[in-house]
Amino acid sequence: MTTLKSKLQEDLTAAIRARDELRSSTLRLTLTAITKEEVSGKAARELSDDEVQKVIAKEAKKRREAAEAFAQGGRTESAEREKAEGVLLDAYLPQQLSDEELEQIVAAAVTEAKGAGAEGPRAMGAVMKIVNPEVAGRAEGGRVAAAVKKLLAG
Repeated sequence: MTTLKSKLQEDLTAAIRARDELRSSTLRLTLTAITKEEVSGKAARELSDDEVQKVIAKEAKKRREAAEAFAQGGRTESAEREKAEGVLLDAYLPQQLSDEELEQIVAAAVTEAKGAGAEGPRAMGAVMKIVNPEVAGRAEGGRVAAAVKKLLAG
């Protein structure tokens, strides 16, 4: 079992003992998503820490989107719970890049892509290829794409 997955298991056990309903239900759902990912495909396999982290990031993103939808629908109590679950899951993810840090990385990538001959909005793919490995797990794809578009537009 990977170290991140075992940490989730230990935290779940502690949350159940402490009768922390929010934490225990959130961790249960996340561990279920991890297990589902492990058994999907042709053969069951054990996920690496990086793959477990991607599943946790996907679950956290689902919580943020659900909180937004509940808030727009006027269901503030459900929105607050989803936000709390998202924050809880964020604790298991690496620190997210600030807007300034992301902009610096993207600016360097744009300069590198322009040096390789990529110009204008069509350079988006080239810049994304450079940026994605650097920000993997530390910034959502939508944020990265928006920053790249902004800098390419000038």
